[in-house]
Amino acid sequence: MASRRILGWVAGAVVLAPLALGQVTIQPREKSAPKEPLPKPTLRVDTTLVLVPVSVNDPLNRPVSGLEKENFRLFDDKVEQTITQFAMDDEPVAVGLVFDTSGSMGDKLHRSRMAAREFFRTANPEDEFFLVEFDNSPRLEVPLTDDTGRIESQLVFSRSKGSTALLDAIYMALHEMKKSKRNKKALLIISDGGDNHSRYTLAEVRNVVRESDVLIYAIGVFGGGSTMEEAGGPGLLSHIAEETGGRLYEANPVELPDIALKIGIDLRNRYVLGFAPTSQQRDGRYHTVQVFVVPPRGLPKLRAHWRSGYYAPVE
Repeated sequence: MASRRILGWVAGAVVLAPLALGQVTIQPREKSAPKEPLPKPTLRVDTTLVLVPVSVNDPLNRPVSGLEKENFRLFDDKVEQTITQFAMDDEPVAVGLVFDTSGSMGDKLHRSRMAAREFFRTANPEDEFFLVEFDNSPRLEVPLTDDTGRIESQLVFSRSKGSTALLDAIYMALHEMKKSKRNKKALLIISDGGDNHSRYTLAEVRNVVRESDVLIYAIGVFGGGSTMEEAGGPGLLSHIAEETGGRLYEANPVELPDIALKIGIDLRNRYVLGFAPTSQQRDGRYHTVQVFVVPPRGLPKLRAHWRSGYYAPVE
């Protein structure tokens, strides 16, 4: 039986200055000379190799690049592994926008549209996108396209109504993403997270997320809610995003451009750590992965983000 594959990725735009100076500076990544193609950057396991995409942030939550293999330690089910492959990856992405138009959004739709617009400003010509909107049920409003204008035009006419089928929308978006040929795949959820009308349960969607090769980010548009579901929205969005190695950001209007830039950088730049598991049992079991960063001398403590684990293959 074919092995199941898992994805998680992220990395950065804070470039390490010469270590003797002990400084961190922020600058755009330069285009490097053409290189040989990297292994497909998904967290997956086959006979001998697991690839773990990782993002790193400094104490100010800025993405960090410029680290070396020696700056990482990696554990598989709490057993330290030897990192045999190491690369910094940058290539086009496919992104599914999962956009909440339920009644609980109301006046928050303006912030939601603003968040989407800021994110699309970070798009590259080679990227592709699609749009799933949801209220009582999810709808594929714009199929895969490289024209972000089509999605922004659709969002202009979106109206707030009905209940919230967030989990169903995530399930639909993951299914739609299978049509993309891109190696890098992500969902961007813009919602208050207050699910109250989905057919799929959180456990069912979590299993699909774990078996997919899709990174999930969420921009939470909170405030004004009074129901139990809306109160649990931040926790639900954070749980789903972190399962994949992504994160939840709150849509503070002042910070939206910065949030969109951070997500865009994370999607397009990441470290890829490869290792051959010391345990080669083909039992289909879910393995927990941990990654730690050992910062170069003179730098502050750095934080890593990665997908929580992978499924071993089965015979």
